[in-house]
Amino acid sequence: MIREICKDEAFLARKAQPATPADLGVGEDLLDTLRYHQDGCVGMAANMIGVDKRIIAFDNDGSYMVMYNPEILAKSDPYQTEEGCLSLTGVRPVKRWKAIKVRWQNEKFQYRIKKFTGWTAQIIQHEIDHCEGILI
Repeated sequence: MIREICKDEAFLARKAQPATPADLGVGEDLLDTLRYHQDGCVGMAANMIGVDKRIIAFDNDGSYMVMYNPEILAKSDPYQTEEGCLSLTGVRPVKRWKAIKVRWQNEKFQYRIKKFTGWTAQIIQHEIDHCEGILI
């Protein structure tokens, strides 16, 4: 189901609660909403659709991916950039890392670990910031 984009900064600034298997439907709604906004958006976190759960969805080099309870384990090669967001107005400066190692749970809640680089790594960092309540 396509959900409305949350723009409530007080809600977005809260740290998200861990996702559980009961939240699989939220992951589907997140994908539906991301696909609907694909012309202007490459990633979303659950709080962007008004759900206080640690779930992100993003474009992973042309195919969509959902991560439950993602966390960055390692990062390297920092750089400065600017990012926009559907939930926030304007473009803001931010520090990102060119390479990150992420641990998350898939739709079966099995743990996975993978290294991401470049644009995909930047998207994931933006969405994990949402999970942490960090407003860029």
